[in-house]
Amino acid sequence: MNWDRIEGRWKQFKGRARQQWGRLTDNDLKALAGNRERLAGKIQKAYGLTREASEKQIAEWAAGQHDVDPIHK
Repeated sequence: MNWDRIEGRWKQFKGRARQQWGRLTDNDLKALAGNRERLAGKIQKAYGLTREASEKQIAEWAAGQHDVDPIHK
């Protein structure tokens, strides 16, 4: 899924992001407001990953969101 769509509907997607990255708090996800760069930084810090690894996780997660798109359900 296009990240702009995820960012635009972050309130709907942040619960799914919380399931994916359980170490991030609800406050973390709320403060991110769908910003991909900041999400990558939070994942990197919380999980001790490289920036590249956190970006890869985000890309894979976003790609899997097409079949749970709330508008096209």
